[in-house]
Amino acid sequence: MTTLKKIGRLDRPDNNGTAQMFQNPLMEKLTRTHISIPIIMYFIVASVSLYYAYTATEIKVLYGITVFILGIFGFTLLEYVMHRYLFHMEPDTPIKDKIQYSVHGIHHDYPKDKDRLTMPPFVSMAYAVIFYAVFTLIMGDYALYFLPGFMVGYSAYLGVHFVVHAYQPPKNFLKVLWVNHAIHHYKDPDVAYGVSSPLWDYILGTMPKKEK
Repeated sequence: MTTLKKIGRLDRPDNNGTAQMFQNPLMEKLTRTHISIPIIMYFIVASVSLYYAYTATEIKVLYGITVFILGIFGFTLLEYVMHRYLFHMEPDTPIKDKIQYSVHGIHHDYPKDKDRLTMPPFVSMAYAVIFYAVFTLIMGDYALYFLPGFMVGYSAYLGVHFVVHAYQPPKNFLKVLWVNHAIHHYKDPDVAYGVSSPLWDYILGTMPKKEK
């Protein structure tokens, strides 16, 4: 079980402000990214991949659409697993503590720091290249349909994660995303690992319990 103290200083009164990760100004600047940059990058990657999927393969469009949708669901599962088991790993060694805090703990300390709600562009592009290589190795040409779905899922996650930190919750069914993420940040970091969707929290039993 992770604790509030291990994930970040959640007893901070307002969780405002930012943290300095590097003394070097250039390195520090590279840790900050506007949310639109990786989303645009991922949609470009998705568009190019779909173009080649349609023009350079013999995969039927109906199959391609199915694989595209599976790519979206595939991302939601990876999002859940990464958030639960990597971002919230038990920092029981100095190295793991450093990695955990640099990757995610700093976000729990400063959740309103809008410039650190996503990875820097060079890291985001590296992710896209790695995912493409892995998917191609596993599924061949179908990766050209799976990757765009995965990238759309990733972009949805980035967008949702940004708006739940930057804006007040809406008065509709989407409010649950704001509520769940607030519970995860300010009350219990061991629940509500899904940001873009509560699907896997429902399936794997980590939905926040309703208070009576």
